[in-house]
Amino acid sequence: MSGLPREVLKWIQSLDLTWQIKTPKWDITNGYLIAEIFSWYFPQDIQMHSYNNGTSLDSKQRNWALLKEFIKRNKLEIPEEFIEGTIHCKERASALLLEQMYEILTNRKVKKIPLEGDMDFTDRAYQIKLPMHARSTACKAVKNNLRMTEMIADQNLIISAQKAQRIINDHIEHRRQERFSEPKRFNVKPSLGERSLRKPPTVQGFRSQSTYVKDEAQSDVDSNQDEQGTPSISREPTVQFKEIQVQQMDKAALYNMPIQGF
Repeated sequence: MSGLPREVLKWIQSLDLTWQIKTPKWDITNGYLIAEIFSWYFPQDIQMHSYNNGTSLDSKQRNWALLKEFIKRNKLEIPEEFIEGTIHCKERASALLLEQMYEILTNRKVKKIPLEGDMDFTDRAYQIKLPMHARSTACKAVKNNLRMTEMIADQNLIISAQKAQRIINDHIEHRRQERFSEPKRFNVKPSLGERSLRKPPTVQGFRSQSTYVKDEAQSDVDSNQDEQGTPSISREPTVQFKEIQVQQMDKAALYNMPIQGF
């Protein structure tokens, strides 16, 4: 009964069912115990001789076809995803179905932690608890999360391929997140952009705001030193350059100068 809240567990035990529900994932997959639970509250609508306690896919489909008609006729708010996940023994689907039935039949709320993300009914919660070297590969993820009964019940190859591709895409996305969170474990080296130094852009004739802040701080330091009587650093050049006087030639004398060879 792992995965069920305490109040749901006590409620199921009080119904005195044909056999005890130990693992909801396997015990209620054929719908027989679900019909027995509904028969306690709707004895006129549920006739147990109409349900087969078998484990084959044909027995499951017949039992759940009757249950779906009963749910639709009585307008019970049970999501179709819970039913399909329970039929194909998906993770968390059977527990969520029992919790939903408890809230509908007893008119009480279950104290539970909200689920993260969408209801995909995969084994992701179990994989997170494992060490990284023991987690499933993409092929193993498809095998764990795509049941054979799903492909038999719906023999459309395109739909089965889409389900498998969705599982592979989720596996790749989770692996990418793991590489991003722990780059040292996966020996991920920083790119050239990550290794380069980040400096503020400078344009000719323009100084950034940080440069002005540094200049103002330096001027404050110089003024404090002057007030204390300490010599401040002179910013004037210490090298003296001598001015050279160039004497220009008289243009009139240049024009009257004789030219050799004439």
